[in-house]
Amino acid sequence: MIFVTVGSQMPFDRMVSAIDLWAERTKPDADIFAQIGDSQYRPRAMRYTKALTPAEFSQTVAQADVIVAHAGMGSVLTGMELGKPLVLMPRRGDLQETRNDHQIATAHWLAQRPGIFVAEQDEDLPAALAAAQAASKGSAAISPYASPDLLAAVRQFILHAP
Repeated sequence: MIFVTVGSQMPFDRMVSAIDLWAERTKPDADIFAQIGDSQYRPRAMRYTKALTPAEFSQTVAQADVIVAHAGMGSVLTGMELGKPLVLMPRRGDLQETRNDHQIATAHWLAQRPGIFVAEQDEDLPAALAAAQAASKGSAAISPYASPDLLAAVRQFILHAP
């Protein structure tokens, strides 16, 4: 299953419509399910819901083969914790999808990790989806906790700060 999520804060019609159009054109073997938030666009070629509870979201991510998301850290971290291949389509400030282009910077930084593929433009989506589907697994699952080295450094800083 391909799970598409726009996050919980803002609609993302460009991503939802781009994936729906891809699904309509390619008729993929994979089932597609989208969490579309307050999108005005209503998908025709994939199942969708407006919102999921946190438990439903986690369960859907766990069942998915590929995650397609905006470059929001909640979606990214959840996918990475389960080692899922991620396709990131960052929201763009110039299109008023977000306040600025921080998601573009985040997506470019994350693209260096195994299992993360970026579709900055609508036309990049088919290649990013194909690469993610071909990946047998995303990057190795990350821990939901800070590393012991980071915790030790923070503890050292706090306890020995001037």
